[in-house]
Amino acid sequence: MDKINHWEAELEILKSIIAKTVLVETTKWGGCVYVLDNKNVIGVGGFKNFFTLWFFNGVFLKDEKKHLVNANEGVTKSLQQWRFTSKEEINETEILAYIQEAIKNEKQVKIIKPEKTKEAVSIPAIFQKELNADPNLEEAFQRFSPYKQKEFLEYIETAKREETKLSRIEKIKPMILDNIGLNDKYR
Repeated sequence: MDKINHWEAELEILKSIIAKTVLVETTKWGGCVYVLDNKNVIGVGGFKNFFTLWFFNGVFLKDEKKHLVNANEGVTKSLQQWRFTSKEEINETEILAYIQEAIKNEKQVKIIKPEKTKEAVSIPAIFQKELNADPNLEEAFQRFSPYKQKEFLEYIETAKREETKLSRIEKIKPMILDNIGLNDKYR
């Protein structure tokens, strides 16, 4: 079944309602998305069993009428959908109220920022001795991002023999002191 054309008339009704707002229509990810100052506010789409109006930051909407559902429970944090199964369910006044609230929230920059996971970097004992012996090396190493630190540490740890690990440490010490990442020459 053609999911999009299956709901073509219903999606056109939703689009005509959205056209009454300040939102600008654009295409993202192959779908119709409406933006305010290039920020995603809402989208429309058709699925097998329903068509939907989704709010990118719908978690901040009051939803007093209980129309919204989480788009993908446990995965999405802020995306909320208003699902319809027939055009008779479309209530222009209610939809416009939800959209206006979403626009107001966007203007107030109400968003959920993705959580940054700071992974602790485990420094092998053989390299930690070198860092303890040279405060300049320690300071230079700490200036690198966790990602680049991890590159150095993996380079050391992937060696099987102790002698190879030591020679690798000797090779990277000048790079660290000169603030050159292990793989910078490839970037």
